[in-house]
Amino acid sequence: MTKIHIVMKKRFLIVVAAVVACMTLNAQDEVQPYFTVDQMPDLLKCLPAPPAFDSPEFANDMMRFAWGKQQRLDSARAEIAKRDAVWSYEALLAEFNVPFGLVISPENTPEIWKLMVTSLTTTDAMRVAPKAFYHRQRPFERFEDKMLTDEEDDLRGEGSYPSGHTMRGWTAALLLAEVNPAAADTIFARGWMYGESRVIVGAHWQSDVDASRVAASIGYAALHASPEFREQMAKAQIEYLVKTGQLPENNKKAKKAKNKKGKKSLKN
Repeated sequence: MTKIHIVMKKRFLIVVAAVVACMTLNAQDEVQPYFTVDQMPDLLKCLPAPPAFDSPEFANDMMRFAWGKQQRLDSARAEIAKRDAVWSYEALLAEFNVPFGLVISPENTPEIWKLMVTSLTTTDAMRVAPKAFYHRQRPFERFEDKMLTDEEDDLRGEGSYPSGHTMRGWTAALLLAEVNPAAADTIFARGWMYGESRVIVGAHWQSDVDASRVAASIGYAALHASPEFREQMAKAQIEYLVKTGQLPENNKKAKKAKNKKGKKSLKN
């Protein structure tokens, strides 16, 4: 290993350690993740490297970049892309209220809100290492272009691969579809749009978005290994049924007791 490689590796490890430490401290102030980042799958070992600039895959990225700029001419789609750029759980989950069929908030759906925020806090940390390692140049940087959302100063110098927004959007879709399977088609359609929005605003390449949906699925699968996650998912599902009138609130405890009794009978 050359000296320059040793220096780059040390710099990479320092950046990752600092970012993860900062994220961990912030997360612990608000919510306790289901797993630490070290307990979650390592995306550097799961995902391929982003396409080289002289590859056929990058030729597709170029075509999709042009497609994204064309989409900006549609004022309605452009506004959706701008909303999708807001980096907060409140803004993200508000976009799923209609397809999910219920307003998601700490006040209206505390169990669903807890499930979503704790899960997303857990999976968010997975993107840090590959972003720092690959440090891929973003579309607006490569072309010295203007973004739709005026995020240039905030995003310049931060790696493009994978897309944190896309990971959040697709993870949210996976979780909400498990809470309300009957609306899975509309939930996933909105989650798909959420990733496309990052191409439209010029923040990410299409290959960033594609890999991020896979990364989100990896994180979502890992969450199910947590007993606490599974318990909270059950609470969220019951809350949804109660809020939508599919399960009377005063019968909630009786239903739980009945289910436990039925399982016990099966074992006997």
